[in-house]
Amino acid sequence: MGKRGPKPRFLDVACPNENCSLFGVTGKENVTVYGTYERISGKGRKFVCHMCETTFCDRTNTPFYDLRTDEKTVEMALKMATRGMSVLGIAETLEVKPSTASTWISRAGIHCEKVNEVVLNNVETPKVEMDELWTFVEKKRCPGKMNSKTTGLGSG
Repeated sequence: MGKRGPKPRFLDVACPNENCSLFGVTGKENVTVYGTYERISGKGRKFVCHMCETTFCDRTNTPFYDLRTDEKTVEMALKMATRGMSVLGIAETLEVKPSTASTWISRAGIHCEKVNEVVLNNVETPKVEMDELWTFVEKKRCPGKMNSKTTGLGSG
């Protein structure tokens, strides 16, 4: 028990240790705050899993882990990248090295792939949806141009 009473349990934080029996499981009251640490964007929290005794921070398993840059700056770089801005343009705008901006984008992409593996696992998509998507993409690629491929009508 702490000086001010029992430590609060964090029901929305899961243990990141893959060898833990409660890995990725929230709501089991096995995670408590272990302390805080200073970073540029403010204080961060450290946690401990009482099942496996693993300590971790609030940025563990995120693209922000072990970055010393303010989260808002990294988020801005990612927004610029999704809007089609080049790495050099992002670096110049945010006054960072191009390699730094590229690292942020790469880390976010790897994290997105991991999230997609979990979230989109066993998702069934009807053929109709994929056909409609292809029609949409084809129309975007050839605006105002109707051919036998997009209409489904042959020339003969």
